[in-house]
Parts: sequence; structure tokens; C-alpha cells
Amino acid sequence: MSDLRYHILQERVNTKEELYDVAILGGGMAGLTLALQLKQRRSATRILVIEKQQHPVPEAAHKVDESTVEIAAYYLQDVLGLQEHLQTQQLRKFGLRMFFSTVDNQDISRRVEYGQIAQAPLSTYQLDRGRLENALGRELPRQGIAFLDGCKVQEIALHPQSDVHRLYIQQDGYERELQARWVVDASGRSSLLKRQLGLAKKVSHHANAVWFRVGYPIDIDTWSTDHDWLARITEGERALSTNHLMGPGYWVWLIPLASGSTSVGIVTDARMHAFEQMNRFERALAWLHEHEPQCAEVVEQHRAAVQDFRVMKDYAYSCEQVYSHERWCLTGEAAVAIDPLYSSGGDLIAIGNGLTCDVIGRDLDGEDIAERAASHSQLFLIFAEVWLVAYDGQYPLMGNAKVMVAKVIWDTVIYWAFPGLLYFHDKIRSLSDSPTTFVNLYRCWNLHTRVQAFFREWHVIDQPAAHDTFADPYSLLDFLVDLHTGMAAGLPDAELEAQFAKNARLLEQLAGQLVSTVIEELIERREDEAIQSQIQRWQTEPFLTELMEIYQEEHKVNPIDSSWITLGHQDRERQEVAG
Repeated sequence: MSDLRYHILQERVNTKEELYDVAILGGGMAGLTLALQLKQRRSATRILVIEKQQHPVPEAAHKVDESTVEIAAYYLQDVLGLQEHLQTQQLRKFGLRMFFSTVDNQDISRRVEYGQIAQAPLSTYQLDRGRLENALGRELPRQGIAFLDGCKVQEIALHPQSDVHRLYIQQDGYERELQARWVVDASGRSSLLKRQLGLAKKVSHHANAVWFRVGYPIDIDTWSTDHDWLARITEGERALSTNHLMGPGYWVWLIPLASGSTSVGIVTDARMHAFEQMNRFERALAWLHEHEPQCAEVVEQHRAAVQDFRVMKDYAYSCEQVYSHERWCLTGEAAVAIDPLYSSGGDLIAIGNGLTCDVIGRDLDGEDIAERAASHSQLFLIFAEVWLVAYDGQYPLMGNAKVMVAKVIWDTVIYWAFPGLLYFHDKIRSLSDSPTTFVNLYRCWNLHTRVQAFFREWHVIDQPAAHDTFADPYSLLDFLVDLHTGMAAGLPDAELEAQFAKNARLLEQLAGQLVSTVIEELIERREDEAIQSQIQRWQTEPFLTELMEIYQEEHKVNPIDSSWITLGHQDRERQEVAG
């Protein structure tokens, strides 16, 4: 570099606008929301967001994670104050909905359907990511946040012993040097800082995804003229659900976007469906014709309106560390990427950004954050693991409607009773200050891990055919409504701690009921050696026997209908006619 160029850069660095408290690398959903949250929490913070893409980005953007569930929706709507945007520029979601494979999948009305019949009390949304990110990109400068789009980060020079780190970026063909006390990597799968620091961590979950957008509002209700099937939904539209078409080792998503497009994705277990069968649009369409012909037919009808196509091989990964007292953080997919089945990407952004704001704000206020950065990093990775165990090794179960309905209900209960309750009450960032709550966190995590293994064991020995069944989770378990609304109950600290302990006990009761009910159903099949051998292992495992004892004890005072384990409400008359 010439001496003249060096002096020009030094003059820029010495000006106030080139020195920041926080530099965020990446202006996607994770980085933009973090910038806004940091500014709201600490208005004096000088923040810079560096984004590679030019703004505005296209609507129906080439991104995944369009569906939100309760934590992410609460984060956007209430924590960040984006309620008006969500209600006027996005679509309110009609819950998660699943259709399980039966015969040739030519008639959706014959498939086992899991989903709600009326709108849930707490709002969730289908996000047009391009529309959201453009709105945030316009809002940041109004909040006094510097937003540089069309910029490429050339070098990250961390100087933990100094007051500032240095960044070298390129914009419009010119190089710039910037200084920031904190550097946050929100660069998505580019993972700029994580790669530089060698923090990548592999996981045992191996799955692939391909997806595309169609410039047409696909309405799954038009796939059947069956009056009874159409009449199941009393309030709401199936088309506004995150619709999942489920089969052995795969699921296909259909997500409506406010711009009028529909997002279509295929997600598969890498061991059960070869990536090469779907890594081009024509191949993906052929795969749909084989496995989901009704979906394929609709795509064929509107293939001229297909807007894009993207693939992601072996998409799941983790990280060794996400926060450091040396003044760097990772957030969003720059940190971890788990699985899109339950739309957990937005939830991990919400949790991760909250912990990031806490550790950065404390440092900027002069607090020693060494211990807190370490505990926050451990805590975030625990939450990532809680989500991961729900997916890892579970894709073979997706063709088993009976096991999967029980699993989805269990996963929903875990989510609302555990991370949802804590997040809505803003207690995740202070968990380390509450030993009792932290103990219950580990209690729920260990229980959840064992129950996921139980679902796999159950699937191996019990794969019944199922069709013509509708399972509404709120009908199967009345207390689900209480858990759902209880997330936003606004409990004082003492009551919250007691409620979390109560929820942990409820989870143990449900786990014990699950094991007891499955054993009771299968034990009569005495001729099947594999079943009897597995039952014996369950009955002699101390952890499971303890859970069954808890179930028997709690059932006396709090009886729970076991229909959530037995596929809910069967339409026996129609099954007999079909048989």
C-alpha cells in the first residue's frame, strides 16, 4: 500500500464514523435484528452492519427459514416492536400441519393429518424474508445505525489485548479500514469468523435440502373435493399453515409468502434419499412425482412461475464456542444450523441475539464479562443441542404416522414448557443466576434426549398402517392450551421458577405415560420376539421405570388422555368401509 493511501485510510479511521462499539458482519435477518436490539437496549451504542448484498434485496428472497414459531414471533413482534410490519406486510401462520404418507399419496384426504382446527392464541408468522430484511435495512439508519450494503469483508484482525479490533472491507472497488470494540459474525453459512478461529463442529445429523419458489399461491385445500375433509377446519385456512408432506426419510414443505409466492422445499435423510436425485430442478420435480404426486402436479401446472432453485447438502453443523470475553460473538447460521422441520432457526436467532446483547452491553458498561461470556456460550449450545436431538436419527420415523404424531406432540410440549416459557419471561440470559432453574433445565434436556431414543426404539418394532385420521393437538391434550398461553403469562420470578419445576414434572409424567401406553399396547403380541425383547429392556431400565412410577403417581391427581400416543381420534367407520 502506498504511503499516501495509508495516510488517507488512517485519517478515515481517526474520524468518529469509522470507530464503532459493535461491527456486525452480515445484514441478513440475524444481523439486522441484532443491530436493532442492541440499539434499543443501549441507545448510545455505535453500531455498524456490513452486508455483502446490495439493498433492496428481492422479495421472495433466496433464503430459507420463512416460517416462525412462538419464540421467533415474540422476538420480532414484542421484543423488537415489529408488530405493525408483521401484521400488515407478512402472513399470520395457521400452525404446523403434517400429512403422512399412505398408499400412493394420490388423495390427500386419505392421509393422516395432524394440525389445529382453529387459530392458536399466540401469533406466529410466515415471513417473506426479502420483505422483512428490506424493512429492517430501511429502519436501521433511522435508528442511527450505520448500514453498509454491497460490502465485502476482506480481513478480520482481532486484537483482544487492544481496545479495538480492525476490519478491512471493500466497497465500490475501494478498500476501507474500520475499528470496532466488538465484532459479531452474522455472515450466515459463510461463517467468516468461525472459520478463521477454527470453531466449526460437526454433528451426527446428516440431511439435505433443496427448495424453490413458485410465483403462485398454492392452496392445499384444492387438492381434494371431499366435503368432510374440507369441513375439518372450522376457523382458518390450511394454506396458511406450514404444510408438511411426510414420508419415510423425508418431508416436503409448502409455505405461503405475503408477496404471493409459495416456497416449496424437499428435506431428506442423506442415507435414505440420494442427494443426486434432487440436486437439479428437473430431478427434484421427478422426485416429487414419485413420492408426492399431488404436489408435483401443481408445480408442473405452474412451472413457468418457478422463481429460483437452491440446494443445501449436509446442512447441519454446530460450533465449539459462540461468545468470548475477547470481544467477539457468533449469531444465526454463522454459529449453528440445526434443521428446518420445526422452524427453529428464528428461535435460535432470538435466543442468541438476546445473549449477545447481554454480554456486549455489560462489557460496554465496564463490567468484567469473562465468566458470563463462558456461561452464555455453554447455555446457547445447550439450547441448540435440545433442538438437535429432536432431529438426529429421527427421519426414518417420518413414514410412521403413529409414532410421529406422538413425537410431534411431545416436541411441542417440550418447546412450550421449557425454552418457550423461559424466553417469553426473559429469563434465559439470567439462567446462571438461578441454580434451581438451571438444574431443571438439565433435567428436561436429559429427559428429552431419552424420549427421542424411545421413539426410535418404538418405531423399529411397531409400524402400523394408518390413514383417514385427523389429530388436532388441542383436542388430544387440553392442557396444551394452558402451556401455549402460559408462555406469555408474565409470572413473577418466584412463580416462574415454580411453574418451570411444575412443567418439568409434567414432562416426566408424559414420558412415563408414553412408555407405559406403548408397552401396554404391544405386550399382547407375545409371538413377536423382537417386541418382547424390547419391552423387557424398557421395563428393566431404571430411568424409564422411574418415569413410569411418576406417571402412575401423577395420573391419580392429574389424569391425561393417552390418545396423543394412540393416534388420537380414529374415523373407524370410514376405515372399515375402506378396508
